[in-house]
Amino acid sequence: MKTLIRKCQQCGTYTMKEICPSCGGKTVMAIPMKYSPADKFQKYRIKTLEEENSGKNND
Repeated sequence: MKTLIRKCQQCGTYTMKEICPSCGGKTVMAIPMKYSPADKFQKYRIKTLEEENSGKNND
């Protein structure tokens, strides 16, 4: 079953739409992906998260 709840990256509003009705920002799925110890792509996701977080700290 696909999750319908999404969260705006800019204002934090929860919605079911891909564009936030409050601020017009992009929304993402509110629930994180399932964890698997046998995850083949974990190192790539961690690298992407680290790059995103380092970009937010430099702003």
